[in-house]
Amino acid sequence: MSGIVIAIDGPAGTGKSTVSREVARRLGLAYFDTGATYRVATVWCMREGVSFDNHSDVTAMIETMNVELILDPNNPRFTLEGEDVSAMIRTDEVALSVSRVATNLDARAALGRFQREVIAGERTGGFSGGKGIVAEGRDITTVIAPDAELRVLMTADDEVRVARRAGEGADVATVREAVLGRDKKDATVVNFQTAADGVVTLDTTDLTIDEAVNAVIALAHEVQS
Repeated sequence: MSGIVIAIDGPAGTGKSTVSREVARRLGLAYFDTGATYRVATVWCMREGVSFDNHSDVTAMIETMNVELILDPNNPRFTLEGEDVSAMIRTDEVALSVSRVATNLDARAALGRFQREVIAGERTGGFSGGKGIVAEGRDITTVIAPDAELRVLMTADDEVRVARRAGEGADVATVREAVLGRDKKDATVVNFQTAADGVVTLDTTDLTIDEAVNAVIALAHEVQS
């Protein structure tokens, strides 16, 4: 029997990364932040001096980058050409540029193929030993893993989302642009704000992290029963 795939989508600041990691940890599954692959690609293009305006060059660079994923929910990491870039991909510079990769349809297709391979690998082996994976990020419930056993769209009030991110120590104005500005840009190429058929909506506006985690785990148990 192949492992379970739990796909979690939604805008930034809904808690999807924190919830996804904790669900994976409690269930003994791999954890995959698919959105981070766009950030790694952004760093790669910056380093190589590739203009984000040249979509074909960006896509070509993505197809050549050497990325290694550590899917441990207790310590997820990304290496690029052998260097750990897990902290670098979270910088404001990358956050404000990543949509230029994410809105490149050819780049999305290239990264999508990579993401599907990672997810498929956890159904039969990989970090989880075949138990499965929690994968979160843009279009994961509709394009990347539409056949996932559980698909969840996490939502929350806009101001709550900005406040959550600002509470992590970042500048509020920068956070507002990174969160709401990126939502607006990404929405031009992917729907991550409205649940598709078969996708469960989970509004986290008034939920604690533990409550949201418990809700997803309950749903996972339902689909496995």
